Amino acid sequence: MSKVCEITGKKAMFGNNVSFSINKTKRRFDVNLSKKRFYIPEEDRWVTLKVSARALKSINKKGISAVLKEARQNGSIK
Repeated sequence: MSKVCEITGKKAMFGNNVSFSINKTKRRFDVNLSKKRFYIPEEDRWVTLKVSARALKSINKKGISAVLKEARQNGSIK
């Protein structure tokens, strides 16, 4: 399974580990994802989503229905 947020579309970034002697080796910055179940009252069903911590904060603030509506308009979710 890929490490991509299903709401925001965030995914891993790549960069360098830089040592004290300025040697650079490739590294990866993973996304802070968690698998979470949400109840959608309009559709009367539960959905399981892999969401980032940032998406979880916006769901808590705006509500799952509003966030899903925005994500469908942006094309990140069907």
